Formats: sequence, structure tokens, C-alpha cells
Amino acid sequence: MGHLPGAVLRAPVPPALSPATSDILWGPHMHDRKPVQSWLTDMDGVLVHEGQPVPGAPEFVKKLRASGKPFLVLTNNSIYTPRDLRARLARMGLDVPEEAIWSSALATAQFLADQRPGGTAYVIGEAGLTTALHAVGYVLSDFAPDYVVLGETRTYSFEAITKAIRLINDGARFICTNPDATGPSVEGALPAAGSVAAMISKATGVEPYFVGKPNPMMMRSALNTIDAHSESTAMIGDRMDTDILCGLEAGLETILVLTGISSRAEAERYPYRPSRIVGSVADLIDEV
Repeated sequence: MGHLPGAVLRAPVPPALSPATSDILWGPHMHDRKPVQSWLTDMDGVLVHEGQPVPGAPEFVKKLRASGKPFLVLTNNSIYTPRDLRARLARMGLDVPEEAIWSSALATAQFLADQRPGGTAYVIGEAGLTTALHAVGYVLSDFAPDYVVLGETRTYSFEAITKAIRLINDGARFICTNPDATGPSVEGALPAAGSVAAMISKATGVEPYFVGKPNPMMMRSALNTIDAHSESTAMIGDRMDTDILCGLEAGLETILVLTGISSRAEAERYPYRPSRIVGSVADLIDEV
């Protein structure tokens, strides 16, 4: 029996699986894609949640490594270096090598190195961002810098923000690692880089260029890092407004997992859809 173009096809339910596990939505033209040869996955909400590994995530990562297929774990968090993140993941039983971690800090540093090699930047951020910029040959300076670069930090300084505003007013270009307005904590939401960027923009009249998700540049830089191609790469994420949107605009297969921010009902309200929805990465282990 034929199907209307763009129709949602519901995959058959194997008897051994519960409806919650096997209720997979397939997006339009899903079967036209090439087999997945490379994987990109978000970290928070996909592999870990509230400081604990998502059930099945250690096995998923182990299967990825054993398969030999290129993969990257992506995060908009610019605070930590890949070495820091590897250690944090290892404590939760996730064995992810440093070279398989791609942060908004690394993407920002690569972007600036491509745009203005050997430039200067005034940075509000932590070691993840400053280390990445040093690695591409940037000099950190508050004297007539080429860029003001805003990232995540545990303690936003009013003095540093004031300095950033004045440098932008004097002509420095404004870059922000990611547009996230808030970040999670045990106590509740924390203001993140996007909120501080809005304050600086209000004071200067200058909008930043955001490098991290949902900018598809984040995905393209990740693809280039592992020499992958969009038509044979899948992006796994838990947020419709960043992970799925970013993957969609970069031409990737997009897989929404329900272990983080976006629910199935919320996903239905967006004007775009993921290629499919699964319960968690545990449902993807056999596909690697």
C-alpha cells in the first residue's frame, strides 16, 4: 500500500519490546538516506542526566568505539577542556577519548582561527575556552583586541562584563560560544552565556555571532574534524531547539531521545521534525 509524501510511518513493534521502547517515529524520506557511517551525539540529556549515566549509554559508547566508526560527543558547554570532560565522563562509566569530544569552545577557536589567524581576543570564560584559543595561536589581551569572546563561566564578573562592553563600543567584534540562556544545576537554573550576551547586547547595541548549537557551523566543524559526510551521519540529541534544529540544517539524520529536555508532545509542536524519535540511546546500540 502506498503512502502519502511526508506521511509518518510507524515502525512495526517487535513482540519482545515494550511499546515505550519500540514506539519509533520515522520522518519523511527516512529510508532514502545512506546507512549511518558516522555518529554525532549530544552529551547532557543523551549520555548523562543530572550527573548520572543514562541507562544504556555506557554500552552505546562501548559499541561505538568497537565499531571503528567515527564519532564525536558534542556539548555547548565551553567551561571544560576535552581532558576535563573525558575525566568527568569516565567517573560515570563512559569511556570517551579526548579526541572524540567537540565543544563550543573548540568550534569557536576553530572559527576564529579560520576568520582571522593569529588574532587577539578578550575572553570571558574558563579553561575550556582559553585553552582552545591558545591552541590555535590566539593571544588573549584587553588592549584593542580583534574580538570579545564570551563563554560560560562559574562566576560572571561585573568588572569583566563592563570591560567587554567598552571594548565592543571601541570596535571589537562580539563572539559568543553558545546561545543557551540558562544551564542546569542541582539547585535549579543558572544564567548561561546567552543571558549575559543579551545584557552586553543591550548595553552596546551589538548582537554577538553565536558559534555553538543551533548554528549548523557547529555540526559542520564537527563533521570536518572526523572527516565525515552529512548524508551518512546521524545526530542524536535531546533538544528540538538546538540539537535537532542544528542537525537538520546541516543535512544530517536527526534522532531525538526522550531522556532529556524535549518530550514527544513538545516535539510535535515544532514546525520541523526529527528523522525519528527513540526512547534513549539504548535503542540505538544494535544500529552501530
